[in-house]
Amino acid sequence: MKIQADALLFDNDGTLVSSIESVTRCWTRWAGEYGVTAEDFARVGLHGRPAAEIVADLLPADAVAGALARIDELEVADVAGGVVALPGTLALLGALPPERWAVVTSATRRLAEARLGEVGIRPKLLISADDVTRGKPDPEPFLLAAARLGADPARCVVFEDAPAGLAAGRAAGMTTVALTTTHQAAELAADVVVPDLSAVSAQATAGGVEIVAGA
Repeated sequence: MKIQADALLFDNDGTLVSSIESVTRCWTRWAGEYGVTAEDFARVGLHGRPAAEIVADLLPADAVAGALARIDELEVADVAGGVVALPGTLALLGALPPERWAVVTSATRRLAEARLGEVGIRPKLLISADDVTRGKPDPEPFLLAAARLGADPARCVVFEDAPAGLAAGRAAGMTTVALTTTHQAAELAADVVVPDLSAVSAQATAGGVEIVAGA
C-alpha cells in the first residue's frame, strides 16, 4: 500500500524497540513486592497502556503514587542490555526528515528516553504519558503529536503493535499500520498489517513523506 503523509507517528515498545525481557523482569519483581498475582495482571490488561492506569487498576488509591514510582525506577535501571531495536527501525527512521515524525508512547518520558537512547534513537518530538491527561486508546496522544508537528491528523500515519494504540490512531482519524510483533494479525484492526518496520519504506517528498507498507 502506498500512502502520502504529512507525518509518521510511532509507538515505541513493540514498534520501534523490543523491551519485553526488561518489562517481564521488572513487572515480575514489582508484582512480588506488592502482592500482585498473574491473575490480577490478566484481569486488567497490560500492553499498550500507561503504567499509571495499570497500577491504579491493581492497587488501592493510597498506594498508587509509591508503586508507580517504584516500577518506573525498576524499568529505567533495567534498560542496559534489556532493549533492542526491532527489524527495520533504524533504517526507516534514518530515511525520514526529523520534523516529519514523532514517538508517541504510553511510557513516562524518563523511561521512553532511556529505552530509545539505548538503541541510539533521539526523536525531535516525543509525546509521553507525562504530556497527556488521557492515554491510549484515547486519541489525545496522537492528536497532540500531530498538532506539535503542524500536521493534519487525516494525513498522519500511526505505527502500532497494540490494539489500544491502533484504537487511538483510528479515533484520531489517522491511517493505521499494525505490526505483528506482539499480537496476531487477527487481533489487530488497521488499514495495513505488516510483520515489522522492515516491511515499510519511506521517501521524503516536497509535500511530506511517501510510504510504501506491505506488499
